[in-house]
Amino acid sequence: MEAAAIPAAVAHDDHHHGPPIANRSSKVEPEVLGILLFIISELMLFGAFFAAYFFIRVVAKTDWPPHGALPVEVAATNAVILLSSSLTMHWTDVSAKRGNTYAMRVGIVTTFLLGSTFLFIQINEYLSLGFNPTTNASASIFFGLTGLHGAHVVIGLLLLFMSAVRIFKGKVGPDHHKGLEVPGIYWHFVDAMWIIVFTTIYVL
Repeated sequence: MEAAAIPAAVAHDDHHHGPPIANRSSKVEPEVLGILLFIISELMLFGAFFAAYFFIRVVAKTDWPPHGALPVEVAATNAVILLSSSLTMHWTDVSAKRGNTYAMRVGIVTTFLLGSTFLFIQINEYLSLGFNPTTNASASIFFGLTGLHGAHVVIGLLLLFMSAVRIFKGKVGPDHHKGLEVPGIYWHFVDAMWIIVFTTIYVL
């Protein structure tokens, strides 16, 4: 009887291949936890740039703005655009969980267009500033911080584009929305970071 149980156990084990399933001690989904940990690392990167910025302005007492006045109105307009895109991104995510395909498509396209508009305005701002990264230390940190954020916007737009492709292919819905939720979390981070950059660089 014991010998008969051994082949049965072996046969049962044959159905399992690869390493054992990982034990999950957190209620947070692995994909969401991954993007949150990534955002924490990005906060450290931005923190290094902000440390350099405050050193230049407070410790070294370098002239600010780098060359005349900064276009605060333009940057404020961009802030409104990004905040609007955060709302449309949230709408897209909610629509996915509710299975509203039309709202998903409108939301993701609107979010992508708003993000692209932000990037277009920022590039035009660079071209009309009258200084460049090599002008002085203040100019370098201005381009460093705003350019770092712009690079994150580009990455966010790529993620939005991939999400849009999945939405239009019908691969996103109430049961399959993690591929949209994770880029959404990243996009909200990008939006929130611009508010911090705008307040620090253009207002203070």
